[in-house]
Amino acid sequence: MELIDTHAHLDGEKFDADREEVIARARANGVVKIITMGDNLASSARSVALAEGFEPVYAAVGVHPEEAQPMTSADDDRLAAWAAQEKVVAIGEIGLDYYWEKDEEKRALQRTIFVRQLDLARQLDLPVCIHDREAHGDMLKLLKTEGRGMRGVLHCYSGSWEMAAELLKGDWYFGIDGPLTYKNAAKLPEIVQRLPAERILVETDSPYLSPMPFRGKRNEPAHVLHVAEKAAELRGESLEVFARATRQNTRDLYGI
Repeated sequence: MELIDTHAHLDGEKFDADREEVIARARANGVVKIITMGDNLASSARSVALAEGFEPVYAAVGVHPEEAQPMTSADDDRLAAWAAQEKVVAIGEIGLDYYWEKDEEKRALQRTIFVRQLDLARQLDLPVCIHDREAHGDMLKLLKTEGRGMRGVLHCYSGSWEMAAELLKGDWYFGIDGPLTYKNAAKLPEIVQRLPAERILVETDSPYLSPMPFRGKRNEPAHVLHVAEKAAELRGESLEVFARATRQNTRDLYGI
């Protein structure tokens, strides 16, 4: 039984003391590949370096909405140069975050930076990894317009089933993380039960969003097993069947 953690942040300082051990522990627990996400230019550079240095690690590069700053053509060129490397598989983590950002001018900047990176991904023929927190209306609108015909994943999906149904009309996948295991998971378990098997990815968002029984502690890629176990249970599938489907989905979306 093998799993792929399709979303982690291995470049973060919380892994500085034991990064190599974390990656080894993931492999020992059946996590055969990890995609580490950039969230700004410096983070993207570190993520690319990790992909070069560790065989099971792949990278995505991009500017997270919480890091939104006006971008230049030089920034585009840097992202494009990284994206040309063999183990860089996506533009991400990009998107909108209205939970942390209440200022409308800064939200508008998030939308501008998001659309700019969608355009870059389209030019490079790469999928995107999308952060969408309490911005569902604007996100769906932009994906139907600026993201039309593109492919990618809604990381740590938190929208409604109705939004998911609209996204299923396109080539969009749904990332499932630790919150699925929480008692207050609300609508997410039902959505996971209803999603087609060929549209689900499993993630940790390490070092964040630790699943039960690790909630409140640092998350790491080895813990993706607990997310997969809960999702398989909810769907009435064996872990092996669910793991096989999510591995295939990762190949289909990211080519790994």
